[in-house]
Amino acid sequence: MILNFTDWMIVVLFFIILLGIGIYASKSAGKGYNEFFLSGRNMPWWLLGISMVATTFSCDTPNLVTDIVRQNGVAGNWLWWAFLLTGMLTVFVYAKLWNRSKVLTDLEFYEIRYSGRMAAFLRGFRAIYLGAFFNIMVIASVSIALIKINGVMLGWSPVKTLIIASVIVVFYSALGGLKSILYTDFFQFGLAMTGAVGAAIILVNQDPGGLSGLLSNPVVISKMNILPDISNTDIFVSLLVIPLAVQWWSVWYPGAEPGGGGYIAQRVLSAKNEKNAMGATMLFNFFHYAIRPWPWIIVALLSLTVFPDVQSLQQAFPDLDPQYVQNDLAYPAMLRTLPHGFLGLIVASLIAAFMSTTASQLNWGSSYIVNDFYVRFMNPKATQKQQVVAGRLTTVALMVLAVLFALVLENALQAFHILLQIGAGTGMIYILRWFWWRINAFTELAGMVVSFAVALAFVLLKKFTGYDPGETFKILAGVGITTISWLIVTYSTRPTSDAVLRSFYKRIKPGGPGWKRVVDKAKTEGIELTKADDLTWDVPTGILCMLLGTVSIYSILFAIGESLYGNYGLMSLLAVISIGSLWWLSKLWKKLTLN
Repeated sequence: MILNFTDWMIVVLFFIILLGIGIYASKSAGKGYNEFFLSGRNMPWWLLGISMVATTFSCDTPNLVTDIVRQNGVAGNWLWWAFLLTGMLTVFVYAKLWNRSKVLTDLEFYEIRYSGRMAAFLRGFRAIYLGAFFNIMVIASVSIALIKINGVMLGWSPVKTLIIASVIVVFYSALGGLKSILYTDFFQFGLAMTGAVGAAIILVNQDPGGLSGLLSNPVVISKMNILPDISNTDIFVSLLVIPLAVQWWSVWYPGAEPGGGGYIAQRVLSAKNEKNAMGATMLFNFFHYAIRPWPWIIVALLSLTVFPDVQSLQQAFPDLDPQYVQNDLAYPAMLRTLPHGFLGLIVASLIAAFMSTTASQLNWGSSYIVNDFYVRFMNPKATQKQQVVAGRLTTVALMVLAVLFALVLENALQAFHILLQIGAGTGMIYILRWFWWRINAFTELAGMVVSFAVALAFVLLKKFTGYDPGETFKILAGVGITTISWLIVTYSTRPTSDAVLRSFYKRIKPGGPGWKRVVDKAKTEGIELTKADDLTWDVPTGILCMLLGTVSIYSILFAIGESLYGNYGLMSLLAVISIGSLWWLSKLWKKLTLN
């Protein structure tokens, strides 16, 4: 254990503040379901945006980035940077649609968009599939990082780490609901960013050569390129082409769902209005992609000079279970040399990152299980108090199961690839279901089942034959097989009933050619689905804004990188591009907001 008294006092103070926030928020959380899971639908954009970014700022994220950089260089981050396109599409197209829906969870969407028993079945099935199975896997991957951090920094065993952290996070998330999570996220995000930036600055200055010495180190130079080497076709295609051309729109991944969803949708549904919903998702994408990555990347590059390979990490930490000594361990390993005082702050910030993500996942997952399974199928007459109690009990159960699963995983990158593969091919369904009437409940069920079956087939192939075709092939195969399957099922099954389609159209006002058949058929029956004062279809403008937002945020991300590399000319050019795209974006933004 390397923390001294001062460090421990900082960590203890952090826990006291968290518990205080949870107790304060619990005063309103127990009033009813809307308060516990949606904070009364009256939250401002800045608080929701910070909460979104805090949720994705988990303690496994710097470990994941470190793992990527050590294996594939800075360019390897395109595996997740490509999801910015998804995020921008959510900002300018889907955030306001979700806010208009006024559903309690995004799974409730199924019974306002689809008809028949299959719509109800799909809602209940996905409540368990996402709320339990996917949610447990995400929390488990986050828990692995905390195990490694505490193993290196505190010398704690995996079981001790998870028991202590779980008790605290379950306490304040179950007690105060979403409002508690939003408030603690705001506090935790500031602490986590201070820790990440401060750690990078201190560690670089501790190195004899400083930043310039680090970036001139031969071991580091080969990892610095922001774009993959185009001469290495396999690497270039897998790290850049596939993520940008296929992955962002075709793969379902928590926090980057095509069309929005999950805890992103939960925050959007909590917003005051459409304008706040869009502002929240824009702020999230700005911080998530443009601001956060570089402190982690710098520490990851620095780790290569101290721990050049996994063997050196194993030698440095012989007492750790070999299961956990992977490349991602290099991040917490680097933090051990931080000065006391700040060391306590960085430990508290990493615990904060763990708790912000875990609390959000627990609240989101329990909202599915309570609203979309328990109330919908088991106890439709449940009182508001019963729903809150069920939410709290579900929160505890999910945490226990996630802890058990965490003890069998090895690293965050392993879980990342598992989640990508399971969701491969389903993303386009979530994009089209708002704008194409022909998508039905069977479409979604087919996409979910086939994508899972393909992922399972690859797992079994490796287990029984030892053959692994690689992540690129698996993603492409998953997308191709799943997409063909759900298209066949769509045209082979009955469409959603006219009554449900018309009700959905009036409620959401999606517009566009994909709904022309529904609108025209209703008109022939004397039913007008559109009004004279309805706005024109603004999706083309939204897509243009999506592209401008993407260019702007990528430009900021790379401008920061080039400034660190000392390439000030290229930095200036990227800054000009970002300013220009933001100026154009500001001119178009007002056309997309109603309130």
